Amino acid sequence: MIMDWLEYENKALESGYKIICGVDEAGRGPLAGPVYAAAVILPKGHIVEGVNDSKKLSEKKREMLFEKIISECVCYSVGTASEQEIDEINILQATFLAMKRAVNGLSVKPDIALIDGNKKPGLDIVEWDIIKGDSKSANIAAASIIAKVSRDRYMLEMAEKYPQYQFERHKGYGTKLHYEMIKKYGISPIHRKTFLKKILDNE
Repeated sequence: MIMDWLEYENKALESGYKIICGVDEAGRGPLAGPVYAAAVILPKGHIVEGVNDSKKLSEKKREMLFEKIISECVCYSVGTASEQEIDEINILQATFLAMKRAVNGLSVKPDIALIDGNKKPGLDIVEWDIIKGDSKSANIAAASIIAKVSRDRYMLEMAEKYPQYQFERHKGYGTKLHYEMIKKYGISPIHRKTFLKKILDNE
């Protein structure tokens, strides 16, 4: 079966929308670091060759596609919500906040946003939520790569700042190694306290 990467884009165009952006997030699950979101507007009918759901691509391929998307897209924007915001308003609301910041940061205002997932963040434009949209929509797939690479690059910077946690190896996700480092060194300023409640309660 040949994947139709423009099915939702074409539906949006048929519905009268002219400027379509894809929106996706990266980093909802990790124990440390901000949650990232990206919004991407590709030229009408355009598919970036090689683009797929970021989770299905190697780190090397994502890095290469990141540059390709930036050079081929109309515009893109990255939004984040900090660990503090995640702790204050919860990860779902923080993800929505990052998505809003990403869309609001676009240099061209879209008519419609195609959102990965089954919930709408509450943008001031029309929103279509698409389950597994990062493997169905060219714009969302592009956004998933921009969000993932942007967050990974940030976590590599944090690995230099907090080398004891070895963020370069797990990017903040709850791996066995990461938990061992937290138990050994305690939590860092970039850890999400609400995600580590059990560990904090046991201290």
